Amino acid sequence: MLRISSTNDPTSEKVIERLIDRVSDECAVEPRVREILEAVREKGDEALLAFTKKFDGVSLLPGQLRVAEVEIEKASRAIEPEIKAAIEEAKSRIEAFHKHEVQESWQVKQEDGTLFGKLVRPLATVGIYVPGGETPYPSTVLMNAVPAVLAGVERTIMATPPKKDGSVDPTVLFAAATCGGNEIYRVGGAQAIGALAFGTATIPKVDKIVGPGNVYVNVAKRLVFGEVAIDSLAGPSEIVVLADGDANPAFIAADLLSQAEHDALATAILVTPSLGLAEAVKAQVDKQIGGLSRKEAIAASLNNRGEIIVVEDLDEGIDLANRIAPEHLEVMVDNSIDVLPRLRNAGMILLGEYSPVPLCDYGTGPNHVLPTGGTARFSSPLSVSDFVKHTNYLAASKDTLETLADQIETLANAEAFTAHAATIKVRREAANE
Repeated sequence: MLRISSTNDPTSEKVIERLIDRVSDECAVEPRVREILEAVREKGDEALLAFTKKFDGVSLLPGQLRVAEVEIEKASRAIEPEIKAAIEEAKSRIEAFHKHEVQESWQVKQEDGTLFGKLVRPLATVGIYVPGGETPYPSTVLMNAVPAVLAGVERTIMATPPKKDGSVDPTVLFAAATCGGNEIYRVGGAQAIGALAFGTATIPKVDKIVGPGNVYVNVAKRLVFGEVAIDSLAGPSEIVVLADGDANPAFIAADLLSQAEHDALATAILVTPSLGLAEAVKAQVDKQIGGLSRKEAIAASLNNRGEIIVVEDLDEGIDLANRIAPEHLEVMVDNSIDVLPRLRNAGMILLGEYSPVPLCDYGTGPNHVLPTGGTARFSSPLSVSDFVKHTNYLAASKDTLETLADQIETLANAEAFTAHAATIKVRREAANE
């Protein structure tokens, strides 16, 4: 199930390439997603109702697309107190973390009178997609809504698939309500992305769509990009554990299994210089999997995308982790904080044996919407900055124009933009009259 390989083996490069080459079945579904998006663009609510009946097995009337206030209020009373408390505590911690990301507009006035600066302003309307149906994700609501609220977004609109009885899970509704959100629509899949991107009679068009989803949602987000902004294209979950020989094999096995349970495409990798640890972790995986509820999905994931890679030393392990650029990187080595500066590519770095991924997933503070598929090489976790836009401004003085005129005219003429140069020239001439 979980294989052990070594970088000393001549075939190791093929193993590593297989793990780095993230699988995708987007091409297979793209034609269907295009059809769904076009139907929503042309028929609006009518298409949403038809697709909800077809894909979710739920028949709704036009007025039922939006979740009523009374249903949101009822959710608070339906949730067990300990779940409600957990959601509120998670929100508080996520908020405390993301407050440090809030940016301010700034302005500078130079000695010659030139004024320049940057305006940091929130997006007006943001759509939050929350996967759902029979499996609720209140944590996803919090991770997307909290930074949006802190950024000052004027209007957040949430879309989530209904359950088989047509309702939306009360934990999801309560999580939205705790963030001040009451504009929630029971629609999912590619059709929800189309509704948020194009707008319908019921659902308004947004400026940006955030939130994870299945392959249909991801393809839909990619196809509407440009019509609206998007946060990222979240792929299957990933974990790399970088560990030395002193790490606890039971902890590592549990962490690999926790990410493998997402689905058959999830990636779970241990990188270690210790063959003894590798063998102990493999034995622990075999021992622990039997007691888990999703062992079939876990076995499929470990068969497809699981690996224990024995490296020559910790330096090679660090290089390999940077090359894989995983969504989650757990570091279980002596003085793990000392290794942090050398870890360049990861969506989330978790240091020490008491920092498993679920701490991030369920609300210690850092966002769990993370770059996947190797995009941690150039992408960042969801943050407050995803919900604002920047506008530069300049107010130059006559002296500044005169000081820079020769330079600007020279560059403009070098690029054959004589009209650009003329805007400077005409002002110089007017100043000398």
